[in-house]
Amino acid sequence: MSTLPKLLIIGHGRHGKDTVCDILTSMYGFTFISSSQFCSNKFMYDMLKTKYNYTSEEECYNDRHNHREEWYNGISEYNGDDPGRLGKEIFQEYDIYCGLRNKQEFYAMAAYDVFNYVIWVDRSKHVPPEDSSSMTLDESMADFVIDNNGDLGDLYTNVNKLMERLLKSPESNLLDAKEV
Repeated sequence: MSTLPKLLIIGHGRHGKDTVCDILTSMYGFTFISSSQFCSNKFMYDMLKTKYNYTSEEECYNDRHNHREEWYNGISEYNGDDPGRLGKEIFQEYDIYCGLRNKQEFYAMAAYDVFNYVIWVDRSKHVPPEDSSSMTLDESMADFVIDNNGDLGDLYTNVNKLMERLLKSPESNLLDAKEV
């Protein structure tokens, strides 16, 4: 069992959430899978393969950006009466849930206390926000914000600053400024 904190990484599409998770995995030993990859493996491919003539799960996953609202709705349908279902399943296997986009799921997972910190990844100076039809979370829901408006080196620096704060003194971190 991992002793690392459970992290919920959120933000708009194409803002660098997976890159942040890759950094956390390679530098700090966190485990993660993209929520889209998890969903594609578990149910989205089966749900969409006939409609879009997908021949593999990988093809379905790679085409997800063209059907964001459909994925959003498919995940809501999968969760059914338990909006926290997917999050609980991901956190049973991984330290990080990357890519949550639904406010209802967020509040259900918070009620189940399945994560320790919420991190928003922001690249708003380069990539516009998503439409609310596929993203109902906002930056105010995060404990911390990682600025990803610079280059990759800046992102590594910002992730490292955040992890220094979280791993040294987790109880006092929320008193510090949110932005990293």
